[in-house]
Amino acid sequence: MKREIIITSDGSSTIHIPEWDEQYHSKHGAIQEAYHVFIKHGLQHVFETKFSSKPKEVLSILEIGFGTGLNAFITLIESEKLNVPIHYIGVEAYPVSAEEVKKLNYVLELKSQEYEGLFDTLHKVSWETSHKIKKGFCLTKQKKFFDEITDADKHNLIYFDAFGARVQPELWTEAIFLIMFNALKPEGVLVTYAAKGSVRRAMQAVGFIVERLPGPPGKREMLRATKP
Repeated sequence: MKREIIITSDGSSTIHIPEWDEQYHSKHGAIQEAYHVFIKHGLQHVFETKFSSKPKEVLSILEIGFGTGLNAFITLIESEKLNVPIHYIGVEAYPVSAEEVKKLNYVLELKSQEYEGLFDTLHKVSWETSHKIKKGFCLTKQKKFFDEITDADKHNLIYFDAFGARVQPELWTEAIFLIMFNALKPEGVLVTYAAKGSVRRAMQAVGFIVERLPGPPGKREMLRATKP
């Protein structure tokens, strides 16, 4: 399908799929959404509740939809502030191209020029292998479909950033959330921008305890699910 770079309301770029009228990130602000959903209510929440007293323990993050690398890049930056080592696993069936990566303006919009080389590295490293991107941040990119994930009791946090249920309802089913539930360690957390009742019920059906939280700009609510 055709993909094109667009600018969202906060000035940051994302990829738009005209055929679906769907974006990789919120058109109301890609960076704002990433910080609100995945950093504030995901990474910072897990760090404060589980890792602030365990500085040497590795925090394992599974991202469902590596996409443009925005969530991974911001997580890398924030991991330095939190001083927590992170192993980041990004799953993506259709990687973005090198040409598309060059058009993304995240380094500029985040005023993080000192990390520009690392953003490029996130995309250039090979798939299916663990890479040390910098001290305290390792990345493994896996090229596969989400229903092919077989991890068990492995991750502390899942960034569930799949395309919306309007265009890919098969990614928001009980079957998929059971895979996510199994992949998390006990007390592990999943965060997503989605807030549909059917999504919440699918999460609850497989055993998650689900919270409705204030959403990012343009959305009233989002969901955070915890494995007991």
